[in-house]
Amino acid sequence: MDRRLAVILGSIAFALVLGRGIGQAALAADVVREGLLAMLVFWCIGWIAGRIIDYLIQDSVETRFRQRLARYQSEVDSLTKQMPDSDQP
Repeated sequence: MDRRLAVILGSIAFALVLGRGIGQAALAADVVREGLLAMLVFWCIGWIAGRIIDYLIQDSVETRFRQRLARYQSEVDSLTKQMPDSDQP
């Protein structure tokens, strides 16, 4: 998720700067330099945001999994307590 979001944000930033440069009839070298700088900055922002999103999703899924596992374990424990012992004659 982190690389994907970084690439998306970087590409959008570059495209916006490119569009602005075309609209203002700026020099191509200046537009490309500004576009690459914007791409780098927004790539870093996207990478950091993607890492945070990955962590939050993983933490949420793990928490829900552990809660569900504990609930199933308690149900199994209650069912085994209700069963008669087969060791007694």
